[in-house]
Amino acid sequence: MVMEAASKFGSKMTHLYWTQGQYDLISIIEAPDDASATAFGLAIASAGNVRMQTLRAFNRDEMNSILGKLG
Repeated sequence: MVMEAASKFGSKMTHLYWTQGQYDLISIIEAPDDASATAFGLAIASAGNVRMQTLRAFNRDEMNSILGKLG
């Protein structure tokens, strides 16, 4: 159900991990942009049975671009 919801926002859930500790579940999604990822997260959280924390990850090229702006 959640995987189908992701497609409504142009996103794709690529990985799902069940974990021990503070978080019960980690899902990794690919989205066309941050706004789409946020809209997807808000749609899932609005059901009221999920609390979420997002974490933006950068690939090597993105991080090199960011570091290049430091001067």
